[in-house]
Amino acid sequence: MKVVTFMKQGILVVRLDGELDVCGANEFRNSVDDALELTGAKHILLNMQGVSFIDSSGLGVILGRYKRIAQQGGKILVVHLAPQVKRIFELAGLMKILTIYQSEEQALDLV
Repeated sequence: MKVVTFMKQGILVVRLDGELDVCGANEFRNSVDDALELTGAKHILLNMQGVSFIDSSGLGVILGRYKRIAQQGGKILVVHLAPQVKRIFELAGLMKILTIYQSEEQALDLV
């Protein structure tokens, strides 16, 4: 799992590449938590373009970041969901709490 984080328009953008599974969940958690501490960002934009697979560990780590952000009145925005990953999000109920956009630009413009 490759995790790249940077700030854009006051939002923490997280670009993921690889499988968000038990092996990648810790790297995701550590990278995002460190970036949140450093930046104080209120919202997270997850770019899932490079994610072809997600398991319960990946769902759990996203849910954990959602709870942290939601306590501050923030949101998690998601872009570029592969159909198989979107289906897992739907089955897990994440589509009810996350906001899905077509592109990073669209998400940044609407927040």
